Amino acid sequence: MFNSFNQIQWEYLFNFELVRDSLPLLLQGLRISMVIALFSMIFALLLGLVIAIMRMSKHWIFHLPARVFISFMRGTPLLVFIFILYYGLPVIGVQFNNPIVAGIVGVSLNFAAYNAEVIRSAILSVPRGQWEAAESLQMGFPETMWRIIIPQATRIALPPTFSIFMDIVKGTSLTSIITVNELLYSARIVAGRTYESMTMYIAAALIYWVVCIIIGYFQQRLEKRYNRYLNQR
Repeated sequence: MFNSFNQIQWEYLFNFELVRDSLPLLLQGLRISMVIALFSMIFALLLGLVIAIMRMSKHWIFHLPARVFISFMRGTPLLVFIFILYYGLPVIGVQFNNPIVAGIVGVSLNFAAYNAEVIRSAILSVPRGQWEAAESLQMGFPETMWRIIIPQATRIALPPTFSIFMDIVKGTSLTSIITVNELLYSARIVAGRTYESMTMYIAAALIYWVVCIIIGYFQQRLEKRYNRYLNQR
């Protein structure tokens, strides 16, 4: 066992010079990854809010489609859904000319289901008295949501929402299967040319890690800002 450990060629585990030379290509791929992640998160939040409201409706015509959508998206792998969008839909005449657009659509729809459940849980966590107070002031549903419920639900939803955003950033790596030139795809290109697979995949993993650390930092800042009034009690 120790002999096998000593025989490992550590110089091939991580080639710093190769990573340094490949960094511009990796950063270009990271830029595309972040574009996909940001647009996907925005669309997933907006769609998730609509689905969450539909999910809470008492009318089956609204809550039933929302339940089916959430169940399907949470019960199927993102990779399979991207395959369906990019390679399956052309069979029925629907085709994406740009794989980046297909990636954004796939990631947005998939994570909208998770955002919908987070938003729904956050809204239901707001005390019922807040709704009754708004009703006594003769506020309509849109005004109640915008001025009273959503600001309070936002504080509750922040941690899981940022976790979803991290998952979206990492999930963009799956768009490489439809030739999106994102971070992992760029690492695979260099690995194919140099046969330094371990080096490039470790480099890609470290970049994803750094991005998630930065996202976590902003999460903490926002949580402190929203929780400031609680500490003053």
